[in-house]
Amino acid sequence: MKKQIILTMCAAAALSSCHIYKAYDRPESIDASGIYRDPVSATDTLAADTANMGNLPWKEVFKDVKLQALIEEGLANNVDMQAAVLRVKEAKVMLTSARLSYLPSINLAPQGTMTTMGGSDMSKAYQLPLAASWEIDLFGKILNAKRGQQAMYLQSQYAQQAVRSQIICGIANVYYTLLMLDRQVEITTETAAIYKENVRAMEAMKLAGYVNEAAVTQMRAASHQVEASLLDLKRQVRETENSLAVLLAKAPQTIERGRLVDQVMPDELTAGVPLQLLENRPDVKIAEMTLASAYYTTNQARSAFYPSIKIGGTTGWTFDELQINPAQFMFQALASLTQPIFNNGKLVANLKVSKAEEEIARMNYQQTILEAGQEVSNALCLYETADKKLLEDKGRVEQLQKAVTYTKALFQSAEATYLEILTAQQNLLSAELSEVSDNFQRIQAVINLYSALGGGRE
Repeated sequence: MKKQIILTMCAAAALSSCHIYKAYDRPESIDASGIYRDPVSATDTLAADTANMGNLPWKEVFKDVKLQALIEEGLANNVDMQAAVLRVKEAKVMLTSARLSYLPSINLAPQGTMTTMGGSDMSKAYQLPLAASWEIDLFGKILNAKRGQQAMYLQSQYAQQAVRSQIICGIANVYYTLLMLDRQVEITTETAAIYKENVRAMEAMKLAGYVNEAAVTQMRAASHQVEASLLDLKRQVRETENSLAVLLAKAPQTIERGRLVDQVMPDELTAGVPLQLLENRPDVKIAEMTLASAYYTTNQARSAFYPSIKIGGTTGWTFDELQINPAQFMFQALASLTQPIFNNGKLVANLKVSKAEEEIARMNYQQTILEAGQEVSNALCLYETADKKLLEDKGRVEQLQKAVTYTKALFQSAEATYLEILTAQQNLLSAELSEVSDNFQRIQAVINLYSALGGGRE
């Protein structure tokens, strides 16, 4: 007996060295240092922030009350969100099932037989057995299966968080796109009215002999061009409303919304330290749980080389109508040990495949971190660029407004042509639309950074 105990302890020590019982730990080769690129530094080194914008509640980032109502509606009704919640429930059930694998299985299996030979009377026998079996997890097979299922459960939770973040940022992005288009429609409508007035003025000046038919024709053509662009913008507004309605899981319809000029966004963006990205961003955590699951699958493949020990038993009552004392109690116990010896190389092949899949998962995890860092860096750069462009746009619009005023004055004194007026107005319209677009890009950079940092988590 002592010899068996010693052998068992030695075997356990040997298996521990094979990491069969060891829980997953993040590999030291996974590196998150330097994945943020500073948008203005020549050395690309971003000073580590102590705060992380991704940790802010989404209502502190998106303060528009109407947008908040739309986001809440989307989180409640969006089909992808509802599916993600159901997948979490499925994974939780599977985890519970894996945990119950430690317990014995008990089955009630009633049996009845009728036998006759050579025309003899029918012999009837009945059994009411209760069978139980229990696999002793001495070599970590069930342990690693349970841990692997736990990693899958966490993966489903992070997937739900990813969908939540996508819905919040997706609705915000479409909402602000709608506000941008509304402002462009407003500017273009005002410009179209100005062009109509210019056409009327040109026609009056033609009657007075100050301009010819060519000038009137050019102004009419420009007016038609602005009207056409206005129609195109209105089409985009309707299509964007339809897209937002679908995100909210309802039929295409008019969306109640605010105005672009009233939006308040954070003035300073903070990315936090790179290590926080590993803990906050759902897709990074999903990649890590995929690696953890692959790690436990490899451990299961290692466990398959070692014996499988099962204990079973049957108890119950047996009844034979031909016996004098028909009802008898029955009990049977069974213990089995299965040691793989030769399985056509399947166990070795399975272990090699598992190791390869684990390495692929590790590489994908590192690649996901790099891509996450790229998104953060791009968002920071977009914000920095859009912020600077807005200053230039404002200066450009101011100068072009003066140019239109001066050109009109010069035209009235016959020192400028109608083409100069037309060019000045077209340039002003283009500048005003660009200013609105760059303002939207600045807002979009905030949304992108919030999403890239894993914002919107519960």
